[in-house]
Amino acid sequence: MFCGLTAIVPKKIHPQAHPHAVDSVEEIYSGVMPKDRRTPGPAPRAAPGTPAGGLDEVDRELVRLLTADGRMPNNALAEATGIAPSTCLMRVRSLRDRGVIKGFHADVDLGALGQPLQALVAVRIGAHSRDEINRFRTKVPGLPGVLSLFHVSGANDYLLHVSAASPDALREFVLDHLTADPAVVHAETSLIFEHVRGGPASEG
Repeated sequence: MFCGLTAIVPKKIHPQAHPHAVDSVEEIYSGVMPKDRRTPGPAPRAAPGTPAGGLDEVDRELVRLLTADGRMPNNALAEATGIAPSTCLMRVRSLRDRGVIKGFHADVDLGALGQPLQALVAVRIGAHSRDEINRFRTKVPGLPGVLSLFHVSGANDYLLHVSAASPDALREFVLDHLTADPAVVHAETSLIFEHVRGGPASEG
């Protein structure tokens, strides 16, 4: 099942640990860890041959590893990429500072939250005025059960990823919040049976 609900999950810092011990990069870069425990120093320079503002092979491997496991310990990251732990910390900090890594999130079991049903809802807007589009785009992310909103090309204008407690609850959501919206001229719902998570595309 596609569980796209995101939430920041702070990692517990044990009080008996060494005052400068670091368990995972998440502690440093999620904003949970106090600033006086962060490794000082400038971000590493790009490797020779790396385009300005681009990513080298080590950066890409760090992104791949953290995409698979955002709580991977820094020492394990450093070992997997063949760099020193201190260099690894600075590289991940640089990836965060540049916006390559935007955050660390939890992959939540929506069924455990009472929302086992998921669907993609394609929506077509009738009047393509900027005001209507902005109103719809502002309204929808705050609706109950909306996990993501995509502005797409093609016959439809938006694609919503939603979760619901039951088929009846999903139908009520579509009727109350989408088909009842004067800007919406078409809404088509597709149930999600299975989702297989991928990773970032590799270069080349």
